[in-house]
This record gives sequence, C-alpha cells and structure tokens, in this order.
Amino acid sequence: MVCNGKQFRRRGTDRWSWSMTRGRQAGIVFVVGIMVMSAIAASTKVQPQPSAYGREAPSVFDGVLGNGAGSPEMSTAELKAALSDGRAIVLDARPYEEYAVSHIPGARAVPAKAGTTPALYVGDAAEVAKTIPDKSQPLILYCNGLFCGRSERLADDLTKLGYRNVRRYQLGAPGWRALGGVMQVEKPALLRLLAQDATSVLIDGRAKAGLKPRLHNAVSIPLPEASQAKDDGRLPMTDHNTRIFVVGTNGAEARALAEAIVHDAFHNVTFFGGAITDLPELLEDEEG
Repeated sequence: MVCNGKQFRRRGTDRWSWSMTRGRQAGIVFVVGIMVMSAIAASTKVQPQPSAYGREAPSVFDGVLGNGAGSPEMSTAELKAALSDGRAIVLDARPYEEYAVSHIPGARAVPAKAGTTPALYVGDAAEVAKTIPDKSQPLILYCNGLFCGRSERLADDLTKLGYRNVRRYQLGAPGWRALGGVMQVEKPALLRLLAQDATSVLIDGRAKAGLKPRLHNAVSIPLPEASQAKDDGRLPMTDHNTRIFVVGTNGAEARALAEAIVHDAFHNVTFFGGAITDLPELLEDEEG
C-alpha cells in the first residue's frame, strides 16, 4: 500500500506520541519504585524502643528553653550537679528584694547596675568582677524563668568583661520550683511576708515538738512526721501553693524538712538558712 505524504506524517507522529507515552510511563514506574524502596529501607532501620508509656521522651530534668541568646544554657540536672560539685558560682540576676524572698540555695545576690529601670534591670557586672576576679571561674546565672531577660543581659555584660565560662539556667526560679527544687528566704523578707500574708504557714522543723524557745504561731512538724502532717491538718491540703516557711535549729535541719515537704507536692516552700535563735522577733515570751 502506498502512503501519501500526509499519511506518512500522521503515522510518524503517532509513533512519536506512542514512544513518548511509553517513556513517561517508564519514568513514573521508576520514580514510584524508588519511593517504595526508600520506604522499605526506612522501615527496616532500628527504631528506639518505646517506653512503658508508649513513647520515648527525654527527662524533664534535661530540658532547656533553647532561646538562642548569646550565652549557653544549662539544664536542671546540670544545675543540680553543679550545686553538688561546688566549683561553679551561682548568681541570682534579680534585684535583691526578689532574691531575699526566695532564691536557689547557695546563690549569690548581685548589686544593681546604676541607672537601670525595673523593666530593663540588670546586675552590675563590674561588681561581680570585684568579688570574682578569675575570668575562668564557672558562673551560672538565673532569674525569673522563660521570659526573663535579666540573666541574659548580665551574661552579655560579663562576657564583655572577659568571663569565659558563663552559662544560664533560663528555666529560672519558677522552673526550679516546678521541678522540685526548694528555695531559701532571707530574714528581712521572712519577717515582712509573715506580717503581710495571713495565709502563710510557719513551720518549726526541730527534731522534737515543744522545744524552747517556741516560735509564735508556728506549726511543729519534725522531719519524720512530714507526710503524716498531710493527714492531720498541719499542712494546707486545700491549697498546695500556700506559702510555707520552715525554720529549724539550723539551716541544714530546716532545709531537710523543706525538701521533704516539697516532695509531698507543695510548690511554694522556702527555708530560713539561719538558726531559730536568729529570729528573736518571732519567739514567744517564755516568762511565766
């Protein structure tokens, strides 16, 4: 059969279209094959074993905020280790009035930098340099938690002065409390808060009840009775965020009881680091 030119061109076009269609189909099959093989390969990788609750998750004590400031952060676990080790110096970057109300045990207060406002408060790095001249000394800074910039600003100023080992606990005082950390109160703040806050609870944490001198309006809870006090009304079970102040024969005794109360799910517990005899303003008159 003789084909004219038009028929030949049409048949050529049909063959070209058929060839292109087969090429596209082969390409699609190839891409799909690659995707399937990749999925199979991914599914055969070793996956972490789920926890008893169905999912692996890091410990809350290892978490940081990750806010991308100039100075590095540290976790709660790292802060606990540093406090136990004792080589680092912990600096409270808040005003002294806040520090006095409650601070992480062992932390130092930093005087205010002159000319700062409450909104842009920053501690004075020059004052830190007077008491800590070693620029290689590990320093840990904290303030009022996630959105507080005071520790960031102080860290920047210390770095500018040449300090080479400055880190922030950006979870701060709120994070420390939330994760079971106890706080320490200074005497002026303790006296003021007891006078102002009628809901607060003052606890005599000495080893035996009825010891003298007695604290006025204090509840006696020796350390072995910490959990029992939840059942007999000595601890405020209807509001676990009630301010609780613990005083003892000395700071170590008061702290031990304060930590036991924190571990019984009370969130606002502070201890006085001195002796009960350092608080004559709170002692009952023993005459008669």
